[in-house]
Amino acid sequence: MPGLLPAATAEVAAPRVKRGLTPYLLLAPGTLFLLVFFAVPTVQLLAASMYDRTGSIESGYAQTFSIDNFAFAWDAYHPQILRSLGYSLIYTVLCLLLGYPLAYAIALKGGRWKNLMLLAVIAPFFTSFLVRTFAWKAILADTGEVVGFLKAIHLLDADGRLLATPIAVIAGLVYNFLPFMVLPLYASLEKLDPRLLEASADLAHGPVRTFWRVTLPLSMPGVVAGTLLTFVPAMGDYVNAQLLGNTNTTMIGNVIQSRLLVVKDIPVGSALSVMLMISILVLVVLYLRKTDTDEVV
Repeated sequence: MPGLLPAATAEVAAPRVKRGLTPYLLLAPGTLFLLVFFAVPTVQLLAASMYDRTGSIESGYAQTFSIDNFAFAWDAYHPQILRSLGYSLIYTVLCLLLGYPLAYAIALKGGRWKNLMLLAVIAPFFTSFLVRTFAWKAILADTGEVVGFLKAIHLLDADGRLLATPIAVIAGLVYNFLPFMVLPLYASLEKLDPRLLEASADLAHGPVRTFWRVTLPLSMPGVVAGTLLTFVPAMGDYVNAQLLGNTNTTMIGNVIQSRLLVVKDIPVGSALSVMLMISILVLVVLYLRKTDTDEVV
């Protein structure tokens, strides 16, 4: 009998080894995908941002490992970078102000209409992003009903307009990305235990105090996730500024698209892309440290 113990131990150890490898095998496809389609292109982009600007696509670029392209890009396009940051912050706040009440109503007051209300939130995704933006171009047109109504109530001058203004760009961003705010907020609020709200009411806390002391803190993971999902894509968006704005509302996404696809200035376009990624990463890290949220939906 003692001689059988090593063999039995080996048989028990073998399944344990297989179980230990299972998580890594499951992670392998995703890891390989990220390496091929994210890590490698990012390294290539960083390398391209340090090319010599005297080259071209036809003749090729010399690798200088110089940061001169970053200095040139900032000097030439820092207004667009700061404008993109400002627009993104404003529209993210507007999405939060509009999305939180909507998510609250769906999660806690929706009842049997909850699924239908959620469908209404995601229904715009059934239409192309470009079609939705062109629709806003028609809605905000100078001869449209919205402008006509605002002129009638004297909120706009006789020659006033909404299209080709910062208002139009921000309105387009809010409409196109609002579902990305509502859905994480709904997921967070839907998990809220109603007994906590009842306990707050039993302690003589009114609706306002209950919201600030109970509802909002417990829904912070949804707030953090929603603000990130709306802020990050807006920083690089160029469609709304292209279709709804003018030359004075150009965002950094428009500049990158132009430098890479129109002017064919690969070094500067790559430098701007790297600067955008780094700035977003820094802002996200600072935001997460500030909010100190352990769980993000």
